[in-house]
Amino acid sequence: MEYEAVIGLETHVQLKTRSKMWCGCANEVGAEPNTNVCPVCLGLPGVLPVANEEALRLTALAGLLLKCSLPALAKFDRKNYFYPDMPKNYQITQFDRPSTIDGLVEFESEGVLKSVRLTRAHLEEDVGKSFHFAQSSGLDFNRAGVPLLEIVSEPEIFSSQMAYDYLNALKDILIQGGISDCDMEKGMVRCDVNVSIRPQGQRELGQKIEIKNMNSFSGVRRALDYEIPRQVGVLEKGGRLNQETRRWDDEAGITETMRTKEQAHDYRYFPEPDLLPFAPAEDWIAAVRSRLVELPLARKQRLISQYQLPATDADTLVQDVPLAIYFETLAGQSPHPKAVANWVINNLRAQLAETKSTLADLKFAPQAIPELISLVESGKISSKMAQDVFAEMFATGLAPEKIVASRGLIQVSDEKVIEQFCDEAMAANPRSVEDFRAGKAAALNFLKGQVMKLSKGKANPALAGAVLERKLKS
Repeated sequence: MEYEAVIGLETHVQLKTRSKMWCGCANEVGAEPNTNVCPVCLGLPGVLPVANEEALRLTALAGLLLKCSLPALAKFDRKNYFYPDMPKNYQITQFDRPSTIDGLVEFESEGVLKSVRLTRAHLEEDVGKSFHFAQSSGLDFNRAGVPLLEIVSEPEIFSSQMAYDYLNALKDILIQGGISDCDMEKGMVRCDVNVSIRPQGQRELGQKIEIKNMNSFSGVRRALDYEIPRQVGVLEKGGRLNQETRRWDDEAGITETMRTKEQAHDYRYFPEPDLLPFAPAEDWIAAVRSRLVELPLARKQRLISQYQLPATDADTLVQDVPLAIYFETLAGQSPHPKAVANWVINNLRAQLAETKSTLADLKFAPQAIPELISLVESGKISSKMAQDVFAEMFATGLAPEKIVASRGLIQVSDEKVIEQFCDEAMAANPRSVEDFRAGKAAALNFLKGQVMKLSKGKANPALAGAVLERKLKS
């Protein structure tokens, strides 16, 4: 029997706010343990939470970016459970009235456009963090109370690669929308995986098995690559899969049972008595809507269609929004957008990385790159000369025309002058001439190099090659 996997993902993302969800403590990573805490986030008696409005705005903005609906009324609830890093012994979250519902993530996976529907994206608070040592454990509550967005997908993912691509697309949307920095090394994104197996063609879902607290997208992919065959193997041997929660051991490359449960845990949800329901006004939503940005996939598709860029170039620009904006500024000044993309992606980006500088540090004017391209396209300088001009332009800020004039870099395109260089090269290298006429095509490149050497790099390479070939065949 053929089986298929059905996967749903719950992605937990820390929001990009200066302070925590219910108090004024700093939302920052790397502070000394238990220094960004107060009576509110520690859940001490007699304190009251006050909602962070920027977290509410970012939740609504994320919902709009993810094509969610924003209900007219949302509320907060208490989710009751005991865990060492939960200072209040309950979590303030959203149960039956979340801030956003439904939604859709569109993305590319294995060369095909795919989409996954979202059930909801709801706002809650993060918990603290446990540290385990040889003889003891420690608790750091700096993270407790940090605003957390939980994005719940429908079970519409069918492979480990599709899950990986969905998560990366989701991360790109959230980063470019300013929702979160999504730094996985700092714990800003974590993921719970729900996976079940069913016979091909069956509509009913199999027994759901959860893999908790994945902290890398590659880990999710690897865990699924292990877990899916494991479940198939159990069924093929006539075994039975029980609803359970498993953990991923990244070093061993296996999932292990944490706990089994026959039915969902009762968290005894009830409305948070210290917080009023939230009913966003139209002008409030309009202000949030003004912060919308172009989605990464939409930007990629537009760059390809508007500037006739290959997908690889568009992908590179999509991953670096400031660079993409800079490219579009230049492309509007040039009839050669692909050439602009080449210089921006291959040359400018490399120089910025090498010098550890940013676009704001550039010394040359924006029109300098289109001018440089124009010099190459007109035949005044060669592509090789242009590389040297760009390096000096980047270092000094001088315009390309001035650099070319000061260094005498005008390309030689006079055919009669080129013929003289070709004659000299052929006379000095009779063996290479014989090799070419004997069928060794590589000899042409050697002779062309000699022409460039004789001309001190100023000969038009294309013209030199054409003249050489004509002379060698005559």
